[in-house]
Amino acid sequence: QVEFVESGGNLVQPGGSLRLSCVASGFTFENYAMGWFRQAPGNEQREGVSCISNTGTTYYGNSVKGRFTISRDNSKNTVYLQMNSLKPGDTAVYHCAVHHDHSCSGPNAWGKGTQVTVSS
Repeated sequence: QVEFVESGGNLVQPGGSLRLSCVASGFTFENYAMGWFRQAPGNEQREGVSCISNTGTTYYGNSVKGRFTISRDNSKNTVYLQMNSLKPGDTAVYHCAVHHDHSCSGPNAWGKGTQVTVSS
């Protein structure tokens, strides 16, 4: 079955950086777009943060554009999210997800998430 192992979440001060990783299994990783979503405390909905297609085309939400970078390593079935210039508003549980197909068409399955807390 599809599984994700997310890591890298932590408590960090404003302005700091974190790198999230997500190792996926149970599907042919190189054929699918992968994304990161986040759910902030008190919010019922998840916000799309970033997506990378199977060919490496990237997309970012307006709130993270210029600060976050998504990448993937198909040889390791891993997708990364480099987060710089972190703000308290970035505090959330970050989930990786596989999309329905090779493009960023929408998530099909989620990981359990990793907690990112930005606070002084």
